[in-house]
Amino acid sequence: MDLVCFSHLPWNFVYQRPQHLLSRFALDYRVFYFQEFEYNDSHDGYAINKSEENVWIVIPHLHRHNGDDLLQRQRNIVSDFFKAEKISTFIGWYYTPMSLLFSAHLQPTVTVYDCMDELSAFKFADPQLKEAEKLLFQKADIVFTGGNSLYEAKKHQHPNVYAFPSSIDKDHFGRARLQGKDPLDQLNIPHPRLGFFGVIDERFDISMIEQAANMKPDWHFILIGPVVKIDPEILPRNNNIHYLGSKSYNELPDYLRGWDIALIPFAINDSTKFISPTKTPEYLAAGKAVISTPITDVIVPYGEIGMVHIVDNAEQLVEKASLELDATEKESWLSGVDDFLSNISWDITWQRMLELIKKEVSHKQNLRTIKKEIYV
Repeated sequence: MDLVCFSHLPWNFVYQRPQHLLSRFALDYRVFYFQEFEYNDSHDGYAINKSEENVWIVIPHLHRHNGDDLLQRQRNIVSDFFKAEKISTFIGWYYTPMSLLFSAHLQPTVTVYDCMDELSAFKFADPQLKEAEKLLFQKADIVFTGGNSLYEAKKHQHPNVYAFPSSIDKDHFGRARLQGKDPLDQLNIPHPRLGFFGVIDERFDISMIEQAANMKPDWHFILIGPVVKIDPEILPRNNNIHYLGSKSYNELPDYLRGWDIALIPFAINDSTKFISPTKTPEYLAAGKAVISTPITDVIVPYGEIGMVHIVDNAEQLVEKASLELDATEKESWLSGVDDFLSNISWDITWQRMLELIKKEVSHKQNLRTIKKEIYV
């Protein structure tokens, strides 16, 4: 059986939930990752290449000047791709409901909706998204959610919903606890260092970072990740705020190693209401003190059990950071972190998902057998 994933995110954008899960499925399945359509001056079609994780990346493209029925052209490309790759028995895996508009004619053995975010709340969200999600709920056999708050929002919309919050590759981020060299672009940044990695977009609380930087000009704020959907010109340019750009997943532990405190400075708005930041357990696995704004899926469980400081504003951020910078004994806290993370991993998440999918496949096969027996 193959697995075909339809996603709104480029595979090489940020290494996150889709990459962690699908790279594990690629151990046993032929996995295709179908990205959003791009426009060019050539003909309609697609490019395909294999990633280092053994996942086939499909990049569909449309002739920008062709005025024919857009959805039909998209369906044709999908059909051509399925025919060329001889895909017949497969798991249909969706990260965006919008993909259903051009792939509803397909007949997966099982359809999975891995609802990673509430995409309709994001900046520039397609106005058709909510209606498309209703259609995807009708088609999906199983729905996974990227966090507990998102589960609470979706559990009444489908009879087969399971919460799978952000997980962790502990060994990978545990490298930050070992000795190593500081990356060159971070090497000369003074301490104390307060760092963040991730996408810098409308979810990021820019003003809080600027205020904290103004309050503590001798502290240095390191921001790693691409700037998207916002104008880079609005970002504060304090001498103690350092934008280091995008880094690969493999590089992140090397940057984390040199931080004194890790930050989750998300704004509290509609786009962050249901997020479950993967960086929370990643920071903790690196052994770093974590300060976060009051994101629901960070408060529960991390804030409630004292693993993450929850702050509402720059003043509280500076207060909690000062306490951490002055702290001399962190061994008991770190021991508690390790105990908590011992039962969390992407391997466990993937295995549980796989079990649910196999159960659904078996169920549908049994139904087909019963129907055949009835008609015979």
